[in-house]
Formats: sequence, C-alpha cells, structure tokens
Amino acid sequence: MKTRLIALAIGAALLAAGPLAAVAAQTDPAGQRIESFDATLLDSMKNAKALGVQGRFRKLAPAVDAAFDMPTMTRFAVGPAWDKFSSAQQQQVIAAFARLSAANFAHNFDGWSGEQFVIDGVQVRGPDKLVSTRMVKAGAAPVSLAFRMRQSGGGWKVIDVYYGAISQLTTQRADFASSAAAGAPSLIAHLNQLSDKQLR
Repeated sequence: MKTRLIALAIGAALLAAGPLAAVAAQTDPAGQRIESFDATLLDSMKNAKALGVQGRFRKLAPAVDAAFDMPTMTRFAVGPAWDKFSSAQQQQVIAAFARLSAANFAHNFDGWSGEQFVIDGVQVRGPDKLVSTRMVKAGAAPVSLAFRMRQSGGGWKVIDVYYGAISQLTTQRADFASSAAAGAPSLIAHLNQLSDKQLR
C-alpha cells in the first residue's frame, strides 16, 4: 500500500497550508511548473478509461519531459557506472529512463475519484527550490511529498522527488545498481522491460 501511495503521489501538487503560501507558490516559476504538470496529469486521470494506458502515456510523456530534468535525474539514478557509458549509450539510457517515468505515471494514475492537486509552498534551498505538495481526496489521508527543482536552459525542472525523507532517485539507484554495473545494454533492457510491464 505504501508503494502504491508513493507512486500515486509522484507528480501531484497540493492543498495550500495557508493563503500566503499558496499565493507565493502560484506566482513562483518552479511552483507554476508543477502546477502545469499536475493540470495535465489530472486531465489524464479524468479521461483515463477513454485514453487507456497507451493513450495516457502519449499524453503524459511530453509533460514529463517538460517538467523533469531527465538527463540530471538519469545520471544520478545510474550512479558511478554512468561515466563508463559512451555518449550514445548515455542518450539511450536517458531516453529509456524518461520512458519509464512516463509509463509509471500512465500506469499508476489510471482513474479519478475526486483527487485534487494544489501547490503547498516553495522554499529556496541554495541554487534549488523545494516545492512542497500534497495530494488530497475526500475521505482519505493526504499524501505529502516535495519536488526538488533546479533551473536549467529549459527553466525550473524537477531533479528529485522526496516522499518524507526518502529520495526517489536514491531508491532507484539501488534498484538499478546491478543492471548498471553490467553495462549500458543491460540497464537499457532492464528499464525498457519495466516500462513494457507498466504499459500492458
């Protein structure tokens, strides 16, 4: 159940803790990025049955690419093995990781039953910003998480997601370690197998 909540929480924006925090988040470019992603995610959820998992994937993949810094996230998720990959292999791994990220959203957000995504607040952390969020639904406990964001050529983008004190990328690095150590082809195959499973 906890794994399901984490999966459902990723990408969600949250109920405001107070009016001042909400206004600050809504006018902050990092908060606006999450708000835009959540709007697409919510629309996909509301039309989940009509779209099907493949349709949800096609709808969400561009939104994931726009909101998440996939090269930075992929490098961290792969870990030390990254520097052993050729430039072409690195690009293939980034593409496979991006596909898996969109596939996870398409698989896990497979319907809508009143969930709402609202920005909670934005804090500056050195060069980064932390966008605090919650996913709320009547009759259910809210699910809280935070997006760590960094500015790049494409504006503010997500570089990690935290569920409580747990880093999504740290968890993924542990999950990918054996495949990454075996080489880029092994890791790419592993990522694509995970995606294929989510998109069935």
